[in-house]
Amino acid sequence: MVLGLTVIAYMITYMDRQILAVARPLIRDELGISLVMMGYITFGFRISYALFQIPGGWLGDRIGARRALTLIVTWWSAFTAFTALAWNGVSMLVIQVLFGFGEAGAFPVATRSLSRWMRPTERGFAQGVTHAGSRMGSALTPTILLGFTLVGIGFRGVIPAYGWRMAFVLFGVAGAVWAAVWFLYYRDTPEEHSGVNAAERELIGSGRKRSSHVPWREILSHGNLWILAVMYFCYNFNLNVYQDWFPTYLHDARGMTLAKMGIYASLPLLAGVLGDLAGGWTSDQVLRITGKVNLARRWVAIAGFVLSGAATIPAVLAHDPRVSVAFYCVAFFALEWTVGISWAVPLDIGGDFAGSVSAVMNSLGNLGGALSALVVTYLAARFSWSMPFYLTSALCVIAALLFLKIDATRKIARNAGAA
Repeated sequence: MVLGLTVIAYMITYMDRQILAVARPLIRDELGISLVMMGYITFGFRISYALFQIPGGWLGDRIGARRALTLIVTWWSAFTAFTALAWNGVSMLVIQVLFGFGEAGAFPVATRSLSRWMRPTERGFAQGVTHAGSRMGSALTPTILLGFTLVGIGFRGVIPAYGWRMAFVLFGVAGAVWAAVWFLYYRDTPEEHSGVNAAERELIGSGRKRSSHVPWREILSHGNLWILAVMYFCYNFNLNVYQDWFPTYLHDARGMTLAKMGIYASLPLLAGVLGDLAGGWTSDQVLRITGKVNLARRWVAIAGFVLSGAATIPAVLAHDPRVSVAFYCVAFFALEWTVGISWAVPLDIGGDFAGSVSAVMNSLGNLGGALSALVVTYLAARFSWSMPFYLTSALCVIAALLFLKIDATRKIARNAGAA
């Protein structure tokens, strides 16, 4: 139940982000917002989201995931709904910055929420499932908003039926409902939950006294954390190349029509959902069989980065667009193979302070995501659309080399709790 609620939260975060991407043409026409200003609006969200990762993670470690995630989801859901009130580019920018401020703590605090409920041999799969939920949310949102027709059965979609403003309101309400369910059901430790029996508590291995003091000196002086964060910078840069620019690449570089582009652009994302599940599950299986954390985390993740970097080269060089997309599916599957493992490491080394640890990692990672918007457009305009994807291949190699130095057995602090 805890994992299921967390997966739904991850789905909602990405669905709320995708509304603006899907409705962007309608919003630009109605509010008279230029393409450049829309770029600033997106950049404003990402910078706010990146900068408030650490305060959000600290909040979860300080007051517990139950209260923190309730506050965070309520905040961002309110500003999702408030987006419907935007009247020009500046108002949209302000709302999106405040939306990013609220959503920033979601992933670190959600990671914190699992730290007391997941055993080490379940963490990779748990993180893989949650990130698969976020990617699935991204894939489902265009269909929910714009509708579809399949075998003679059609769904009109929220935007054609009610307009883009109502889409923001409905998704905001959905987040508020989730926050209420979370607060009523979730507890920070299994001991506090009436539905957990003694055998389950012993199996989970909880019962430790939780410290509300976050040892920032130990966290920030831990060399492995910064290697982990730089690795995640490389991952997140690549992730946003696919999420933000792959449809444009298919249209501009591969000559696909809008109808065909929509279908082919979704394929790598769906492959990524499978990668999220497979990578985390494989890591946990290796840990369960061998009992060696570094073998399970380090080498399984390295395999994903190497495959992703290698598959990108034929994807760029292939002349047939269908062959190219097939290789991109392999590349993105392998890239997403690594994400559950990356988020399992903060649980391994952070214990009770996994929220703060993962916040540092995700903060630097999302700076990479924000930077990708500037780098991709420059490389595509200055050279060709091949260059951004060659860069993702190089960053996969760098991430694999960085993972060689990541030691998941080194705890952040002595009072971080047993892994």
